[in-house]
Amino acid sequence: MFSAASVRGARHSSFWLYLVEHVPTIAYFPSFTPYSIHPRHLSKLPPVCSPSAFVSHLGSSVIGSQGNQLNRLPSRYTSNSSVELKTLNDVVRFSLYKPANSSSGIKSQNQNMKKSKRAKVNELKFYRLKAKQKMYSPNPQVRIRYKLEKAKRKETWLIEKLRKFDVPKLPAETFDPEILTEEERHFLKRTGEKKKHYVPVGRRGVFGGVVLNMHLHWKNHETVKVICKPCKPGQAQEYAQELARLSKGIVIDIKPNNIIIFYRGKNYVQPKVMSPPDTLSKSKALEKYRYEQSLEHTSQFIEKLEKELEEYHEHVAKFKKGKEDTT
Repeated sequence: MFSAASVRGARHSSFWLYLVEHVPTIAYFPSFTPYSIHPRHLSKLPPVCSPSAFVSHLGSSVIGSQGNQLNRLPSRYTSNSSVELKTLNDVVRFSLYKPANSSSGIKSQNQNMKKSKRAKVNELKFYRLKAKQKMYSPNPQVRIRYKLEKAKRKETWLIEKLRKFDVPKLPAETFDPEILTEEERHFLKRTGEKKKHYVPVGRRGVFGGVVLNMHLHWKNHETVKVICKPCKPGQAQEYAQELARLSKGIVIDIKPNNIIIFYRGKNYVQPKVMSPPDTLSKSKALEKYRYEQSLEHTSQFIEKLEKELEEYHEHVAKFKKGKEDTT
C-alpha cells in the first residue's frame, strides 16, 4: 500500500508535467498578492486536469484565501498589482504584472523631472556665452538691441510686481462737507503756520501710518502740517487729495515748499480704526517705492537706448549715401 504522501507527490508530478506540455499560455490573476499562493490550492486538483479548470480553480481558491488574509493583515502588506503565470522554455513562473499605460506615463514624468546637475550647468553656461557674445559684439547694433531687449524684459517684470501693491479703494462714505468762510480759513492758516508739530511724508508716500499720525495730532490740535520732503512737482496736490479722502480732513493751504495744512473739522470725532484698511503698511510702502524707482530708471534707460539706435541707423544711412556719391 502506498502512503498518502507518495500518492500526493505522484499527483503533483503528473499535474506539472501535463501543465508544461499543454499550457503554453499566460494567465492573469488580478488584485492578489504573491504570498497568498500556497501549494494547498493545488492539492485539491485531480492528477490530470485541463488548463481552464486549473486557472478557474486556482483563481477562486487564491482570491478566497486572500480575502480571509486581507481581513487580518494591515494595509501596508497588501498590493493592487496583478500576478502573471508564464510558461516559457518548459518552466512555470509567477511574476507581478503592471499595466503598460501607467508605467509609460510614470517613466515619461521621471524623464521630464530628472535632469542631472551637469546638464543644468551646461545649459546655463550656453546661455551666458550667448549673452556675452551679444554684449561684446563688434557690431554696435547687436549690442544696443541686446541691452534694449533686456531692459524691456525688466520693465514688464517690474510692472507685474507693482500690480501686487494695488489696493482696491473702499466706497466713499457720505458726510456733509463743512463750509468755511474766508476769515476762518485765514485764521486756521495762520495758526497752522505758527504750530511746530507736523507729520512727515517721505519716500514711502501716503500709507496707513501717515493717516494714523494725523489723527493723533488732531486729538490735541485743530490743525496739522504735512511736510512732503522728497516731492516731485505736482505731487503735493496728489498727496493732499489722497490724505483728505483717507482722513476726512479739510485742506486749508498748499505752500510752494510742499507743506500742506489740514483742518480736522468742527464736528471731528476720532475714529476707532485710525489707520484705514485700504492703505499699505510701512514695509510694503517701502517695497513699492523701490520698485517704482527701478521702473523709472529702466524707462529712462530704454529711451536712451532707443535714441542711440536711431542715431546709429542715421549714421549708417548717411555713410551709405556718401559712399554711393563717391562711386
